[in-house]
Amino acid sequence: QLQASGGGLVQAGGSLRLSCAASRSIFSINFMGWYRQASGKQRELVAALTGVGGTRYADSVKGRFTISRDNAKNTVYLQMNSLKPEDTAVYYCAVGSPGAAAPTYWGQGTQVTVSS
Repeated sequence: QLQASGGGLVQAGGSLRLSCAASRSIFSINFMGWYRQASGKQRELVAALTGVGGTRYADSVKGRFTISRDNAKNTVYLQMNSLKPEDTAVYYCAVGSPGAAAPTYWGQGTQVTVSS
């Protein structure tokens, strides 16, 4: 089970940190990611940890967002800086099964709204 939190309303240029707490150990999980879905659009990958220090970011968030994990807390984070109105979406965390390179489990969404 994944529990996402940290969404909210913020002005453009502001910051938010999303958290996704897993109910089990994430130590052996390679893939951990954040996706988002804006109204009327398809869900897209925002950022992911892909194992052995690998990361992936959507071009639109590079240099502004940072994904990280804390194995001791079984939590993955998404630090979002310099937020833009176009970042407004429901954000979802997802993790893969141990050793998997793609998401298997999804958390509930958390709304991020950036006002101009």
